Amino acid sequence: MDILYCGDDNIEDGLILSVLSLLKNVKEPLHIFVLTIYFCAGEKVYYPISGAFADTLDKIVKEVNLDNFVFLTDITEVFSAEVPKANLDTRFTPCCMLRLFADKIPGLPEKILYLDNDVICRKDCSDFFHQDISEYEYAGALDYYGRWFFRKNLLKADYQNSGVLLMNMGMIRESGLLQKCRKLCTEKRMFMPDQSALNKLAVSKKIVPRRFNEQHRVQRDTVLQHFTTGFRFFPWFHTVTVKPWEAEKLHSELGMYEYDKLLHTYRRLCPIIKEGLPGGCS
Repeated sequence: MDILYCGDDNIEDGLILSVLSLLKNVKEPLHIFVLTIYFCAGEKVYYPISGAFADTLDKIVKEVNLDNFVFLTDITEVFSAEVPKANLDTRFTPCCMLRLFADKIPGLPEKILYLDNDVICRKDCSDFFHQDISEYEYAGALDYYGRWFFRKNLLKADYQNSGVLLMNMGMIRESGLLQKCRKLCTEKRMFMPDQSALNKLAVSKKIVPRRFNEQHRVQRDTVLQHFTTGFRFFPWFHTVTVKPWEAEKLHSELGMYEYDKLLHTYRRLCPIIKEGLPGGCS
């Protein structure tokens, strides 16, 4: 199974936890590709994920299966050639748009599952990965909130969340989808720029069931849970953002305890991976 993550060193906590969840639930070999950059936007500096971090994570995944690997690619030069200028000073970081450069990276598989770093694999996602998407640019679930407000088709919900995308790189290159998305992000300021661009410009996309990108409350059949910002209406209207590595908030705000064992492994391995110390995954 081929997996893609993108981001700077701020995604490291989520990346570790997300990868551990895949190791727990997926039995086939995991080929994990990570795109990172060094970039300055005004006073904000985005530092790349280090090679030492990736090497140690690679050793951890190989302890489970020798065919597993983690492969880090610094795409600073590629990104700098097509900087999404219109969206650099939004609340969404430039790193959110790295997935839009996947078609320019040599060596990526023809089919790859992109995951945000706040996505947890709850059940085996092999069937989802191996579904036929030969006639589609990508497959993804509807955005839980956005489906009500944004759509191209007035007769049905079609606005998808970009945090879990099963991408057909051959068709994407043929249609020029990501190239068009990058161009739009350089010219037009948008809310959730990468997601907005994909929804606006995709011509052949497959909508998959909610269980493959659960953005609200976990269900019995949830396969991939995505910890996005949600809304609460009582005792007053407010937003709630809880990330899967925030154990105390998982307990106190979401009443969620099912990932405690996974979090225990994460807390033990996190310093090992970040500092490159000897350790293991057992």
